[in-house]
Amino acid sequence: MKRKKIDSFFLFLVIGLVLVGFFIFSSAALGQLTKDGASFLTVVSKQFAILLSGLILMFLVGHLDYKYWRRYAAGLFILSAGLALLVLVPQFALEAGGAKRWLSLGSISFQPAEFLKFATVLYLAGWLATQKDRVKNLAGGLGPFLILIAILGAILVYVQKDNGTFLVTIITAGIMFFVGGGKIRHLAILVLIGLIGLAGVAYVRPYVQERLTTFLNPSHDLLGASYQINQSLIAIGSGGTSGRGFGQSVQKFNFLPEPIGDSIFAVAGEEFGFIGTSGLILFFLVFALWAYKLAFKIIDPFGRFVIIGFVSLMIIQAFINIGAMLGLIPLTGVPLPFVSHGGTALLFSLLEAGIILNISKYRAS
Repeated sequence: MKRKKIDSFFLFLVIGLVLVGFFIFSSAALGQLTKDGASFLTVVSKQFAILLSGLILMFLVGHLDYKYWRRYAAGLFILSAGLALLVLVPQFALEAGGAKRWLSLGSISFQPAEFLKFATVLYLAGWLATQKDRVKNLAGGLGPFLILIAILGAILVYVQKDNGTFLVTIITAGIMFFVGGGKIRHLAILVLIGLIGLAGVAYVRPYVQERLTTFLNPSHDLLGASYQINQSLIAIGSGGTSGRGFGQSVQKFNFLPEPIGDSIFAVAGEEFGFIGTSGLILFFLVFALWAYKLAFKIIDPFGRFVIIGFVSLMIIQAFINIGAMLGLIPLTGVPLPFVSHGGTALLFSLLEAGIILNISKYRAS
């Protein structure tokens, strides 16, 4: 097939999300002024540098034939799993909130779970592209898929205690498995296993029980487990229809935990109101729908599965974050793609966007 130019509308959507995200982040970062030793300019300039680096990476990767990623998918998955397990080594691990999810390699720190998510999509896309009708069988489909999920669970849930990232990854994997030909009853089995697993995690980890209790009863323990969701709802509610205005959030100053991280949507709700946050949600929806439409124009199964996987990672994470801030689902601790603070997540989101742009050159008319 003759290559076309990159999908310009998808590029427009990515650039738009990046610019909107940085605009919201810059306002939320004012809350850092109340933190000990924190500098607004330092935080914003660092995020801008990462954003700029990510955009350069996106354009470079956009010119690299996506088929190369298939060749190295298995190796990347093994490497990402190995790096994720390095958090068990005290010399490399950074601990925060009782969990070890970051690696420190000299002056560089990064979150290996983001690499693992990325590599999982590539590996699963390559596997599904080769399995074809065999994915409908237990031995050729559900069995190997369950092994992959078990590996991810062992690393993300047991080792890193990162339930949010695991949830995003397995939902994405389930979507890819279904699109790749997996049977409905196999997906039902996966959901049942997931519910049993959730019950098991809640039983052995009290903080998971607390999040479920908080979800069911937000007024429970207002100064403890329910503090974040209540401060989030106060922020969003006080924004009203049109919001307080850029930089005018009150809750980001010493009230909202992680105003530039998990809680950034609540800051957006307070400053830009129902109209602003509805616009952001609509932006994410258009981004997802256009990308899914693009995926089904790709004849090569690997390219199609890669787009579905990467877009699912981003949009599922976005709506899990937004849903948690609105009290629609339990808190998970996942950031808002393209908006929240986090260099590793932003770099990988833009890397994934670059690969999608390259694949878009091979779309059918």
